[in-house]
Amino acid sequence: MVKPSERFERSITKDNLWIYILTLLKKKELYPYEIKSSIEKSFGFSPGNVTAYIVMKKLKSGGYVNIIKKDKGKGPERTHYNITDKGIAELRKAKEIYKKTGQML
Repeated sequence: MVKPSERFERSITKDNLWIYILTLLKKKELYPYEIKSSIEKSFGFSPGNVTAYIVMKKLKSGGYVNIIKKDKGKGPERTHYNITDKGIAELRKAKEIYKKTGQML
């Protein structure tokens, strides 16, 4: 049986990965490979590789992030993501909700 505290940790980390991704993208553009390691470094947990890509695809289709193709000079273009105004607004809403509900603890 999964402990309630373990379920809670999963719900505020991996189940809401989009919040962490948007928070990182608000600071700087990232390419997909950087996302997982940036989450580990900044927030102390490790999402699955595929999970991060799935979340990024959903954020893109929802208009919360944009894709930017960058030419590195040598080799193929690299895909970067950045946050949109819509993504910033959604991140702000999530932080407001967290502040309200976090006071209950």
